[in-house]
Amino acid sequence: MRRRLWFRILAIAFGLSLVGACELVLRQFDWGAPQTAGDPFVGFAEIHPLFELNPETQRYEIPVNRQTFFQPDSFPATKSERTFRIFVFGGSTVQGRPYAIETSFTTWLKLNLRALAPDRDWQVVNCGGVSYASYRLLPILRETLAYEPDMFIVYTGHNEFLEARSYAQTKRLASTSGPVFKTLANSRLYALSSQACNQLLTSQQPKPQLAAEVDALLDYRGGLAKYHRDDPWRDQVIQHFEYNLQRMIAVSDANDIPLVLVNPVANLRDSPPFKMECSSDLSAAEREQVKTTWERAKALPAAQTEQAVELLRAALAIDSRHPGLWFHLAKCLDRSGQHELAKQAYLRAKDEDICPLRVMESQAAAMRRVAHATKTPWIDARAEFARLSPQTIVGKELMIDHVHPTIRGHQLIAELLVDELIRLGTLSAQTDWRETQHADYKHHLAQLDATYFERGRERLAGLRRWSEGRALKVMEQEP
Repeated sequence: MRRRLWFRILAIAFGLSLVGACELVLRQFDWGAPQTAGDPFVGFAEIHPLFELNPETQRYEIPVNRQTFFQPDSFPATKSERTFRIFVFGGSTVQGRPYAIETSFTTWLKLNLRALAPDRDWQVVNCGGVSYASYRLLPILRETLAYEPDMFIVYTGHNEFLEARSYAQTKRLASTSGPVFKTLANSRLYALSSQACNQLLTSQQPKPQLAAEVDALLDYRGGLAKYHRDDPWRDQVIQHFEYNLQRMIAVSDANDIPLVLVNPVANLRDSPPFKMECSSDLSAAEREQVKTTWERAKALPAAQTEQAVELLRAALAIDSRHPGLWFHLAKCLDRSGQHELAKQAYLRAKDEDICPLRVMESQAAAMRRVAHATKTPWIDARAEFARLSPQTIVGKELMIDHVHPTIRGHQLIAELLVDELIRLGTLSAQTDWRETQHADYKHHLAQLDATYFERGRERLAGLRRWSEGRALKVMEQEP
């Protein structure tokens, strides 16, 4: 018995030694680096660099041909010893929409860092792309490895459902999570094996090829009509989102670059669902009953909130997934002082939205799961916004629209990041820097003229038309 046990132990040890030897050889010849692993879910027709070197200024700049989706930003080609360079990845929230970089949390972060440690050259580079989902951010993150980054910050999640794409071949892919993922993801052997598996799956059924730039459904007139409830597709989108977070962390870990995840914030109280429709399995009579009951509830005055709640619950008993019913119920519960129940109903309305333009609870759970499994710093901006909101329900006090924070909201995100950098040891805590911070905030805002804010209001109006499916671009063919 003892001899057999030793034989098994030696066999396992021999197998592990072979794996270790293979890993050493791959590292020696620089094969199978984690950042070279492709996306098994989607491909791109072309990938263009976000930054180009301007030989006159000797700065890396976002070129004009990328500024349909990105705001101008740049950084020196030569990095000094006192420079600390942070790249921030995400969608339009990172960019500061409906305004611009000047009032994004990236700018407030830089001002805070300079107030805390003025002896260092803090460079915070804004890589926020309008409508950019996590799968479009990953190639940019890989690109920035060449620019001597000191830290990555990722604020993403709202844009995962904007582009039409299929996931036929990925139904066979298992999600890799848990405490072993960080070790596996940094393994060259794992990277090469993943690439081989991806190529095999792609050869059997080619993965969808996306355009070089975002081709969002809502960019077309009538794009909202393209959205219908599709639970299998939703689950695959979330699996893809989780995979992208894992890959970002794997790339940063493999290159010894700290990465910080930010839990994105959504407006619950003042942002109704963007598209509402009854469940497809209801009969015509049931649909009519839901419609009639809902109309009766909406017709009741505020003094009869309890009766409205009863009617809405009756309608939800017929169609438990109707986002409009959940939102109206949330409003009634909110008005009657049942704020915790109201919050749960607001969250349900958000998650049942047929056109999900706000991060779903399952996505937020995936981000927490990945952060925990990989021990990645994770900032819960959503919890902080809730703490500062009436009845802990995030609304118009800190949000301009469904996902974009107010200027004060952006400052809050920056301050949360500063607290995290202090916790990580990147900064030292100071006791007398708040006066400098407030003065810098005031001075910076004073430099922005009325035109800046007027352009923001115009963008906000356009964004509202876009989210309502009233874009000006004509959909000439099925996307």
